[in-house]
Amino acid sequence: MATVVLFHSVLGLRPAVHTAAERLRAAGHEVHTPDLFDGRTAETVEEGMELKDEIGRDELLMRAVTVTAPLSARGLVYAGLSLGGSIAQNLALADENARALLLLHGTSDLPEDAAWDDLPVQLHVADPDVFEPHDWLNAWYLQMRKAGADVEIFRYPGVGHLFTDEQLDDYDAESAEAMWRTALGFLDGVG
Repeated sequence: MATVVLFHSVLGLRPAVHTAAERLRAAGHEVHTPDLFDGRTAETVEEGMELKDEIGRDELLMRAVTVTAPLSARGLVYAGLSLGGSIAQNLALADENARALLLLHGTSDLPEDAAWDDLPVQLHVADPDVFEPHDWLNAWYLQMRKAGADVEIFRYPGVGHLFTDEQLDDYDAESAEAMWRTALGFLDGVG
């Protein structure tokens, strides 16, 4: 099975992240859930963005690297929820041992010279999603393919951004279950 590092959203290391990790563990995967916010959580995206900005992007990436560096030789699956997806994508791009990238609710910019040799990538996103608009996702997909990634996008119509978090208004049970079935199949394929 796979060794997965699952990064939290801008809301911090909330119960939804632990629930996701337990779901992955129940399927036989080893899962690490680093707390990049040092125990702090947010109730709203706005509060979370303030917290993220207070810590700073470079510091968040440094914290993520500190956690993943000792595990990297194993060949990690980088995964993340929203902001965590952005962090996971950046780390996977820099890790030649990365086995896969699982993005839940979020992506990140790609440098022009990005190169992945057939890295399996799966993205699950609301449709529409204010944080991941259609034109952005289309451009992101083309850049990922150009970089050599083997990428799939799964869109979930009519749901909110963090539709897998049971504690939020965005939650959609049917779409969340469909996403987890697909994501677990993906992990079985790379594990």
